[in-house]
Amino acid sequence: MARQQSSIQSASAPALVGLAPLGDERAKVLILGSFPSEASLIAAAYYGHPRNHFWRLIGGVVGEPLHHLGYVERVLRLVAHGIAVWDVIAQCERAGSLDSAIRSEVGNDIGGLLRRWPGIATIAFNGGKSATYRQRVAAIPEASRCRLVQLPSSSPANATHSLAVKQATWDAALLSVAKGVA
Repeated sequence: MARQQSSIQSASAPALVGLAPLGDERAKVLILGSFPSEASLIAAAYYGHPRNHFWRLIGGVVGEPLHHLGYVERVLRLVAHGIAVWDVIAQCERAGSLDSAIRSEVGNDIGGLLRRWPGIATIAFNGGKSATYRQRVAAIPEASRCRLVQLPSSSPANATHSLAVKQATWDAALLSVAKGVA
């Protein structure tokens, strides 16, 4: 019996804790992902997997080749453009990096972030898993001032849309807001 129990425990996914939000009180846009990939957690950097399209997509929105910069410079440029980044999930259990493997999730305090950064007027959900939180976010009193939009996932696992289609969608949703800040 004890042997069977230990094999069950070792097969369970480890408890993981996400990253702190990027941004400051100048933020006008909040991009919400689901939860950092293994590569992002190891690097302690949002969208740290080299094949993730996030930095290329958001660079296209702001008109800067962010994917060519180092992480610190990327973040500084993003914040200068009034864009904040966080995840809907604060902690969870997950084996691997797929959103479909997420279990026992605990949401982030998005209402608290909106109170700290009251200039946020657009909340964009990066992918389907983060968009499952749309109704929860919409119910937050501070979110009533915000436009909520869903973006196609920047993940390399999202092969449904080409990079060009993703870029066009991201541009349409965010261009007017992001260009007016920097």
